[in-house]
Amino acid sequence: MTAGRISTASGKTRFDDVYDAPDPRAYFRRLAPLDYEIPHHAQEVFRRTRAERTAAAGGPVTVLDLCCSYGINAALLNYDLTLGDLYAHYTGPEAEALTTAELIGRDKAFYAARRRADATPAIGLDTAENAVRYALAVGLLDQAYAENLEHVPPSTALSGAVARTGLITVTGGIGYITHRTFDALLSCARTPLWVSAFVLRTVSYQPVVAALAAHGLGTERDRSRTYTQRLFSDRAEQRGAIEQVRLAGGDPTGLETEGRYHTRLYQSRPYRD
Repeated sequence: MTAGRISTASGKTRFDDVYDAPDPRAYFRRLAPLDYEIPHHAQEVFRRTRAERTAAAGGPVTVLDLCCSYGINAALLNYDLTLGDLYAHYTGPEAEALTTAELIGRDKAFYAARRRADATPAIGLDTAENAVRYALAVGLLDQAYAENLEHVPPSTALSGAVARTGLITVTGGIGYITHRTFDALLSCARTPLWVSAFVLRTVSYQPVVAALAAHGLGTERDRSRTYTQRLFSDRAEQRGAIEQVRLAGGDPTGLETEGRYHTRLYQSRPYRD
């Protein structure tokens, strides 16, 4: 099996070699042929949810992105950019010729020139230390933490950051992180927390829903549609996804059978809101 093509027990391909590189160029080059697009779908949803959370709070709120990787969701939330812009920026010939240090210098100016007037503080959490360090270095994240809350409690610094957070977002991490991470985070909350999560149909979100409920959050699923994540890397991955969807009680017909992973959107808010 080639590097980056690690198959999990469910048949899902993992691209571990590009998730924690010193910069995101290999990540975008690897995922471009698979049409990885869930951050594109999340961009409008997260901006809208942040605006609603801001209105409820009466002022700007801090956003914590789980499994933040290189800060892609923060880039699409706080900057006048599309996911297509990021693909072009990191896969083009100008980027290819640069060292990581040169790329960081280029990116600082690139993002600073595109920051939105409604940008709010962004915190990132991911086990990939190199990725979060890059996002912090170029200014996409105001704070970044390389911690695994599935196995250890949050650090004092992360606990303090969560205490100031008003919205948690996640696009690709459910399954890698579970209810344990959410329970740890919600235990640190000091302001009303909302959660906006895109979850693959191959993964059950119910344990997380239960954990959120234990902390006073009710969850609603967007039943109007699904959101595509990416193309399957091969037929074996597709077969595994179809099997997992069926085991979860879903019907893959017209969705996973057509060649892509699909996600559902879940929105969680305090019962009193």
